[in-house]
Amino acid sequence: MARPASCLGALAIVLVVLCAAASSAAAQPRRPLPPNSRVIHPGRFGKRTQTLTCDNTKDKRNPCVATCDKRCPNECLVLCPSCKTYCLCDFYPGMSCGDPRFTGADGNNFYFHGKKDQDFCVVSDADLHVNAHFIGKRNPSMSRDFTWIQALGIRFANHRLYLGAMKTSQWNNDIDRLELAFDGAPIDISTDIGAQWQSTSVPALTITRTSMTNGVRVELQGVFDIMTKVVPITEEDSRIHNYDVTEDDSLAHLDIGFKFYGLTDNVHGILGQTYRSDYVNKLNVSANMPVMGGVASYVSSDIFATDCKVARFGHNGGISMVTARAN
Repeated sequence: MARPASCLGALAIVLVVLCAAASSAAAQPRRPLPPNSRVIHPGRFGKRTQTLTCDNTKDKRNPCVATCDKRCPNECLVLCPSCKTYCLCDFYPGMSCGDPRFTGADGNNFYFHGKKDQDFCVVSDADLHVNAHFIGKRNPSMSRDFTWIQALGIRFANHRLYLGAMKTSQWNNDIDRLELAFDGAPIDISTDIGAQWQSTSVPALTITRTSMTNGVRVELQGVFDIMTKVVPITEEDSRIHNYDVTEDDSLAHLDIGFKFYGLTDNVHGILGQTYRSDYVNKLNVSANMPVMGGVASYVSSDIFATDCKVARFGHNGGISMVTARAN
């Protein structure tokens, strides 16, 4: 059943992690963590599984020991003092463990393979345009590329925001590989969790560190809320999925989660179209891996181009709230 157009003014949440087969766990804008929780980052010490002490000094109980399960590739959540452990994708609706995928507004998951070294329009609306740049590897035994999102190019009003993962050979979680720029000028943010950059020309635009390296939350008040993290393809990922990662390139890419506000009923793009009231899902949702085709409709000539066949950017309207100060 088609959703009424009024629904499009409500909060739109969509997971965006692109890959032809599989990749790392996704990131998504998060609700506040419970005050009695801890977050474990398995990759920080070169392990997918590590044992940590979880203690709540106020409950007068003995400390317990929590283990981050192997199925949580990058992070897991521990609730204290019970030491019950969750992958973050268990705790935050819409996130994905294991096989990466898009989650459309209709709640269905699908893949979009795309092509390496090309740009594709993910969301295109009158006031907002989001392109993704794909990197990839070709498996000789397959007819397509393995692909991941290396960067986002975001257009709103007369502004351009760039979020990208730098090419990295030997991955080290303690080194920041996130590249940020606004209207062509590099953005430098202190490597302290919670450190924030705020645009002087667009005070409603802020970028906040969610981890000391490689993770940020990007917010444009009333328009979007993006959580992104740079992650590599690990040796284990490569071995399991036959990615054939080499020592000169860890295929660093972005795990991304979006929230959108106030999309119009004319929105389009790989994901954007799923928010239209007249959208009809023609994918085989019962398949193990539903795939959205029509690659040619979404190709953009570069990371900031608005020339994909389904582009809507600049067709009426404008974002008036971008000069307001973020709360």
